[in-house]
Amino acid sequence: MLHILPNRTGGAAENMALDFLLLQRYPKPESARIRHYSWRSPAITFGYSQRWKEIEALEVSDREICRRPTGGGVVDHADDWTYSLVIPRTHELGREPAPLVYYLIHRTLCDLFIEQGKDVVQQQEELVSDKKKRDPGLCFEQAEPHDLVDRMTGSKIAGAALKRTKNGLLLQGSIARKPVGNLDWGKFESNLYQRFAELLSLEGNEYPWPDFEPDHEMHLIDQFSDPAWNQRR
Repeated sequence: MLHILPNRTGGAAENMALDFLLLQRYPKPESARIRHYSWRSPAITFGYSQRWKEIEALEVSDREICRRPTGGGVVDHADDWTYSLVIPRTHELGREPAPLVYYLIHRTLCDLFIEQGKDVVQQQEELVSDKKKRDPGLCFEQAEPHDLVDRMTGSKIAGAALKRTKNGLLLQGSIARKPVGNLDWGKFESNLYQRFAELLSLEGNEYPWPDFEPDHEMHLIDQFSDPAWNQRR
């Protein structure tokens, strides 16, 4: 079963904490789960392995800033469509190598955008040969292999970051609205859930938000808010 969870709006630390809870403490761990969420105020998230001094150099004090539990680069959530998907370890795809999962998820997104009239492709080659020279603040200006880009302009449209634990695989995805242009986002959302269910060979059903232990939820929100977490590297 793919549980389609209710949309929620939260601050940066809350959104990251809830994604991590969906991975680590979901009451029905054998089920895949997906959600779309919004941001209470403009926010930036950055990858688990990134250095804090690189984030400071971006000079974005007007945004909420939070280190993600997943990898990847800096993502500006000022105008994106954000989702997270958890694939349990018991599912066949949840045991596949992360690059294959990344490719299949974005292949599914690519097909969906094309069906809604968007001319997008998956990025196949590195745009920068020396990744060490890449500015960590340019996540949505530099496409990684299998990200989605506009065929004509090369603008990055969709990317994601991954985290694997003994419980499964968490994918945190971001879709930039501006380069997509006019789109029926309600239709896109319902179709996305259907396509991901098909990819996973599961039945997709709406499911209520899980009753996490309040202490667990607050503890993680505090953790993701703490400078000790965000400035840890």
